[in-house]
Amino acid sequence: MKKLLDVLNNLKETFWLIPVLIIIFSILLAIGFVYIDQTTVYYSDGLGRFFFVNSTDAARSILSTISGAMIGVAGTVFSVTLVVLILASSQLGPRLIKNFMYIRLNQIVLGSYVSTYLYCLIVLNSIQENDNFIFIPSLSIFFAIVLAIINIILLIVFIHRIAISIQADKVVSDISAFTSEQSRVLFPEKMGDGTDNENDLPVEAIKSEYANIISVKSPQSGYLQYIDGESLLKMMTKFNTLFEMNYRPGHYLVKGIEIGKLYTNEKTEDDKLEKILLQFVIGKTKTTKQDIEFAIYQMVEVAVRSLSSGINDPFTAIACIDNLTATMCYLAKVEFPSKYRVDDKKELRVVANTFDFEGALDAAFNQIRQFSAGSAAVIIRLMEVLLIIDEFATRESYKKAIEKHVEMTLRIGKESIKEKNDLEDLIERSKKIMK
Repeated sequence: MKKLLDVLNNLKETFWLIPVLIIIFSILLAIGFVYIDQTTVYYSDGLGRFFFVNSTDAARSILSTISGAMIGVAGTVFSVTLVVLILASSQLGPRLIKNFMYIRLNQIVLGSYVSTYLYCLIVLNSIQENDNFIFIPSLSIFFAIVLAIINIILLIVFIHRIAISIQADKVVSDISAFTSEQSRVLFPEKMGDGTDNENDLPVEAIKSEYANIISVKSPQSGYLQYIDGESLLKMMTKFNTLFEMNYRPGHYLVKGIEIGKLYTNEKTEDDKLEKILLQFVIGKTKTTKQDIEFAIYQMVEVAVRSLSSGINDPFTAIACIDNLTATMCYLAKVEFPSKYRVDDKKELRVVANTFDFEGALDAAFNQIRQFSAGSAAVIIRLMEVLLIIDEFATRESYKKAIEKHVEMTLRIGKESIKEKNDLEDLIERSKKIMK
């Protein structure tokens, strides 16, 4: 079921789904309005004469004008979208193209213009005029005019949205909101139950109780995108086995590489191994579904590009650091899930490859620090946010990870900052953490 939901979520994230649904709806709408026009008589007297068409020539002229205008603007919208994607790719990084493609407004606008074009064509084709019969779909034409007005409003909103969507601060803010949401979704959830004290768990002794060790290998090359942890835990409990993972979502797998080891007392059949492999989703690209590190790297990429010699924009880098701080402060308060997962009887069933706070801190600040050499403002800001994160840290291991980053930031500051006052400012801040 979770894999099916994963497929549906991937389908929702495609650029074409919303436009196709709008087009299908417009076709059905055109058929429905034409049918109503066939069964209903409209009198073009009073106010009706301002809204309903009573001439076949006028009807064809209106529908032809609207359909031609809509397909022309649809081409313009598509061209503008491509230009924005090119600008975003060159200035902010190619991995952010997905973020722009998933904007619902862009999909709705494109689908709306194309669907209005098709709607007008269908209604236009229904107009009939001969010696014995005249049919003018007045209500359908009136609705086409309403659609044209709506599309004009959508065009104004689209231009406004495009104008602000490629601003660096807006992009950084959107990525930060998504990363913070993902961190709250992923880390409170656990795959089974963790142990109370994993240091006291005799893992090697538990492994030695199993007679057979079977290597489970990757069926294809690609990125590990998703693991159905609950199903895997239930399967290990049912088989009375133990599974040890070598990789986690976000890692790249080569075909034939060992994903993990299966510890069992029985000979495992091929169908059982296939069932185990079905709990792993391997794809061509990274996703953020279970990989918070990839979401963090999207922000880091913007910061690193802004610190390159060709752009040299420390303000954008500082904005990225500030937004990453919010996510790191939240992660500094949470309890990361244990890599040892047990069943209802407290028996060890899965040894996972987990992500921890130190890994998150490394992903967020290592590359930014490495590219910040010579930029006193960025280095000093890095030190400041580390002090802020330290205030939220709840565990000693978290504080040690923060202290390690403080030492590295201080070291690169001493090596690259030439101004004495800036360096003293950096050292003074570091003393608040370093003993």
